[in-house]
Amino acid sequence: QVHLVESGGGLVQPGGSLRLSCAVSGSMSSLNAMGWYRQAPGKERELVADITSSGTTNYADSVKGRFTISRDNAKKTVYLQMNSLKPDDTAVYVCNALVTTISLGARSCWGQGTQVTVSS
Repeated sequence: QVHLVESGGGLVQPGGSLRLSCAVSGSMSSLNAMGWYRQAPGKERELVADITSSGTTNYADSVKGRFTISRDNAKKTVYLQMNSLKPDDTAVYVCNALVTTISLGARSCWGQGTQVTVSS
């Protein structure tokens, strides 16, 4: 199976920074697009940022200019650098990856999520 594990969440003051990591493990033919989603209490899950296998990035308007998504293909890891954090950024951040496996073909995989809390 393909397994995604996030890390780097925590409590930070407004204006602070955090760096989230998501490591992908397991057997796969290819690791394609990866992204970060978030879900706050009472809110729908929303796409924060994603990145293609070639490095093309996309951001939600609410985080553009503050967050940066990147990936290390050798380590099968995607990162989310979060700067100038606001209380509205408080949410569970979940990693997603599109992978291709021989047995199952293309599939979308999700991590367990990591809590980010922005509060003074």
